[in-house]
Amino acid sequence: MFVDWAKVHLQAGNGGKGCTSFRREKYIPKGGPDGGDGGAGGSVIIRATNGEQSLVTLRFKQHWRARNGTGGQGKDRHGHRGADVIVPVPLGTLLHDHETGELIADLTEEGQECIAVKGGRGGQGNTRFMTSTNRAPTQNTPGTEGETRIVEAELKVIADVGLVGYPNAGKSTLITAISDAHPKTAAYPFTTLFPVVGVIEFEDFSRLTVADIPGLIDGAHDNVGLGHAFLKHIERCRALAFVLDMGGIDGRDPLEDLAHLRKELELYHPGLSGRPAVIVANKTDLPDAEENLVRLRESETLPILSACAELAEGTEEIVAALRELLASIPDDE
Repeated sequence: MFVDWAKVHLQAGNGGKGCTSFRREKYIPKGGPDGGDGGAGGSVIIRATNGEQSLVTLRFKQHWRARNGTGGQGKDRHGHRGADVIVPVPLGTLLHDHETGELIADLTEEGQECIAVKGGRGGQGNTRFMTSTNRAPTQNTPGTEGETRIVEAELKVIADVGLVGYPNAGKSTLITAISDAHPKTAAYPFTTLFPVVGVIEFEDFSRLTVADIPGLIDGAHDNVGLGHAFLKHIERCRALAFVLDMGGIDGRDPLEDLAHLRKELELYHPGLSGRPAVIVANKTDLPDAEENLVRLRESETLPILSACAELAEGTEEIVAALRELLASIPDDE
C-alpha cells in the first residue's frame, strides 16, 4: 500500500513537577531545602529513513505521544526526563502545520530529523529558591505542558530520473527491464496508480534511481484525474525521461504527446519541463514506429533513444545515457 499524504496528531510530554523537601538528618541542624527539579517531557521527533517507502505508518497510527517527565524528589533527586518518540518517514517528506500551513521541515537526507513538538520544561524544586534571606523556601513550580500540534505529512518521491509519459506508453515495462523494480503491467491504461522507484546498480558500486510516474493525461495541471497526486512526484527528480509510444496504439501522435507532456509540466510548475531530459522512443517494433521516429528525430534536439522495452531492446543504451546525463548535472542542481 502506497500512501503519500497523512495527517497526524502529535503530543509532547509534560514536564515533571518540582519538589518541596527539607533535609532531615541526625547531627545536621538546619538542614535546609533539598527538593529536586522535575524532569523535562519527551519530544516527538520525525526522522527520515531509507527504511520507509511511503507514509503508510502514519496512516494507520495517527496519534503519537511522548512520555511525561517525572517529578522531583527529596535529597536533591531530579526527575527522569520523558522518553522521546521517533516517527520514521521516507526521504522526501514535507511537514506542514495543519492550522497555519507553515512548512515545518523538508526531510530529504537519511537520518535528517525535525523536532515537531517539544516536551515541556521540568519544574523547579524548592532548592532553587533558597537565598541569603530565605533559608527555608517552600515554593516550587509545576512543569510546563508539552506542545501539541496537528501535522500534515506529504511525500514527494526522490529519484534521479523520472519516467514521464501517457498511460500505456510502456513506462512500467521499461523500468522492469532496466532496474530491479517490478510494477504491475497490463494491456490497459492506469495499471500504475502510484510511483514505483527502481534501483540500477553498476559494477563500480554506484547506482541511480528511476521513478515510474503514473501516466499523465491532458489537464493534469488542473488536477484532472489524479493530476497533482502524480505531478508532485516529478518535482524531486533531477532529470526526466519522456517515454513515448511510437506505434500510436491508442490513436495518438507521439510528437503531440511530447508537446502535451511538456505543457502539463510547465503549467504545473514553471521550469519543470526544462529539466535535463532524454526521450525514450518506445515500442519501435510496431508498424508505424519507424515513420514516427523519423519525424521525431527531425523535430527534436534532445537525445532520442530507440527501444522496445517489451523485448528488452535498447535498454543498455538507455541506462548508459541516463548515467551520462546525470553525470553532466552539477550536484547543486
